[in-house]
Amino acid sequence: MANALTAVRLLLALPLAILLASKDERAPYAAAAAMVIAIVTDLIDGPVARRRRTTGAFGGTFDHATDCVFVVSGLVGGVLRGVFPWLLPVLVVAAFTQYTVDSYWFHRQGGLHGSRLGRYNGILYFFPLCGDTLVRLGLAFLRPAVAALCWVLVLSTCISIGERFMLARQARQTDRASRAEGTADRSRR
Repeated sequence: MANALTAVRLLLALPLAILLASKDERAPYAAAAAMVIAIVTDLIDGPVARRRRTTGAFGGTFDHATDCVFVVSGLVGGVLRGVFPWLLPVLVVAAFTQYTVDSYWFHRQGGLHGSRLGRYNGILYFFPLCGDTLVRLGLAFLRPAVAALCWVLVLSTCISIGERFMLARQARQTDRASRAEGTADRSRR
């Protein structure tokens, strides 16, 4: 059931991109509906999985990957219409790719290994989509805030990528040192 809720968001990704790219005056209404459905399914899929005891690495990864696809699709739609910087969706993809690679290949946890800043960014990536839609629905005074938020997210995503890179580097150095120490202990025996 939880994965079905997540799949609804995945199915809304392409229509959202088209709606946010469209200059049709009816598009923001449909985009708002798609985002409400996406946000509601995102809020309830985790509790449904926990209540039904169906949580797992696949479901968590599917949820995060779907959020990434949904947000990037919407951001690309906004980029095509000229309201979001092209750098933001590129960085979101880079950050999610790094998050996945670090989690599965570096930490080898069998699930995603998140960070606090990454979590906040993941939530805030929805805000430019919603903000732009509200601007198009008549709340034009939000336009400067939406633009500023996009650039704040560019900066915070760069910081998150850098932070994850530094932590991975430190962990590799610690791992090498512990392996070298283990080798030295065996040679003393």
